[in-house]
Amino acid sequence: MAVESLPSGSTLLAVLGLVVALAIVLRGLGVLLRIAVHLFAFPGVVVHEFAHATACRLVGVRVIEAVYFRFGNPPGYVRHATPDRYRQSVVISVAPFLLNTVAAVAAFVGAVLVVAAAGGVRTAPLEYAIASGVLGWIGLSIGMAAFPSTTDARTLWTRSRREWRRSPVVLLGLPIVALIYVVNVLSWLWAHVLYAVGLFVLALVTVGALAI
Repeated sequence: MAVESLPSGSTLLAVLGLVVALAIVLRGLGVLLRIAVHLFAFPGVVVHEFAHATACRLVGVRVIEAVYFRFGNPPGYVRHATPDRYRQSVVISVAPFLLNTVAAVAAFVGAVLVVAAAGGVRTAPLEYAIASGVLGWIGLSIGMAAFPSTTDARTLWTRSRREWRRSPVVLLGLPIVALIYVVNVLSWLWAHVLYAVGLFVLALVTVGALAI
């Protein structure tokens, strides 16, 4: 009758070392992935927060602190004084959607024009391809960051609940609040990516119309 022996101490140490090494590698890959995601989102975050800060200054609301990008959560933010008027809150909340949309379309148009100037994708020299790729990345990143955040919606919702009795006009802002919440929920279904892709299609159509 055969008797199976237990693994030796050296074998157990080798297995343990392999597990530890694998855990370190996976952790390192996770860190690199987070860094890559942050770097990809960099243009979009900067434009998003810049839109908030610029809107504050345009409507006369003091900016307390503006962090346009950082490696953290959230990757950027703008702290500002409480707006005196409801419409100021609306402008500050929706500003990123407007600015990011325009900036993304502009970047996509630039990417398409660069390729067109090179005679097409297949014949484009390397420098043209790189320039178009960079503009495409910028456009995609900015377009994906166009949607206002749930923090924007929460701020606007709090203001709406507090002031709607004094000014029924505030009720007109409720659809905006609802829309912001909806698009943030849909972001789990890649709605922000689809929106950015839609802006790219719009850029293609725009360049095609200009070429006619």
